[in-house]
Amino acid sequence: MKEILLLKDGEIVLKGLNRRAFEDVLKRNIRTALRGTGEYEVTSAQSTIYVKPLGDDCDLDEASERIGRVFGLVSYSRAAMCEEKTMESVLATAPVYLAKQLKKAKTFKVEAKRSDKKFPCKSPEICREAGGEILRHFPHLRVDVHNPDVTVYVEIRDFGAYVHADPLRGAGGIPVGTGGKAVILISGGIDSPVAAYMMAKRGIKLTAVHFASPPYTSQRAEDKVVKLLRKVSRYAGSMRMITVPFTAIQEKLRDDCPEELFTIIMRRLMMQISERIAKQYDCAALITGESLGQVASQTIGALGCTDEAADMVVFRPLIGMDKQEIIDISYRIDTYETSIEPYEDCCTVFTPKHPRTKPILKFVKEAQERARFEPLVEEALQNLKITYINPED
Repeated sequence: MKEILLLKDGEIVLKGLNRRAFEDVLKRNIRTALRGTGEYEVTSAQSTIYVKPLGDDCDLDEASERIGRVFGLVSYSRAAMCEEKTMESVLATAPVYLAKQLKKAKTFKVEAKRSDKKFPCKSPEICREAGGEILRHFPHLRVDVHNPDVTVYVEIRDFGAYVHADPLRGAGGIPVGTGGKAVILISGGIDSPVAAYMMAKRGIKLTAVHFASPPYTSQRAEDKVVKLLRKVSRYAGSMRMITVPFTAIQEKLRDDCPEELFTIIMRRLMMQISERIAKQYDCAALITGESLGQVASQTIGALGCTDEAADMVVFRPLIGMDKQEIIDISYRIDTYETSIEPYEDCCTVFTPKHPRTKPILKFVKEAQERARFEPLVEEALQNLKITYINPED
């Protein structure tokens, strides 16, 4: 029995005249996600994307799992392709293809979608006949139209007739690449990988910037970030990670700036460096994993001082979340266990005992200007390391 993947468009159905452009990007992302699982034909019609295997060696189990991580889809189903677009073929396919689910169930119902209005049977008739055939094969079942254990879906479309069980929930959002490009400031903690995931969900193509301060931070800390980004890339697609050598800047910060302003000035320098990298790679925004009030550098006053350092838009998708909400998402995208590995990033280097929670911008800027960081910033920008991140890795 031949199978196909039926993918339902998400909010891109609302894009009007731009919808075709969004769908083209979505199909490209689907093809990329399916690399290594076989050859497929990917087409779209009637708010549905059809992923048809072109060989018997296609790994549909792996393909289905990967499809569930592609942004832009509201749901997806693994369905049987009926031999013919006839009622007889539907009745022959449904009990066989869904036998495993129906044997375990106690109740069921049938839902029909008849997009091809030339099909001789209307939707209520399809439901009635398919339901009767299923009851003939599985007499232990009873019909429950309100809360069934299994819903049998019959879709009569222009390209054929399909049968499947309850669809799986898609990743939602809009296709990566349709929302522009931005730089994510990535650490090895819990928050920034979640922020990266959430902005990719809004169509952003990511470039990651990581700050490393050897010997205060280890190679394992950087490797941990690579591992996190590979997990994020399963949703966000391939990206580059740019590692900034930050040791000399942090040492000067320690030696020449007031201790209570260490974190604020460090964050300002990170934003300024990231902005220059963003412009180099044609990115239009910066992304951080900050959540309001979570730490001293994330108060309203501190965030205001940080934002002033950059001219670009700064996205903070976690700003209104509490820590547990962020952790819940990190579990869902499989970054939590990696994030809590005990390899610290440069944000924990020279942490002040009593950080200023209500910094005054004038004094922050004066302290930063007195230290004259620009030569060290230029040196750091001349010694960037680029690592290419791919989900297949």
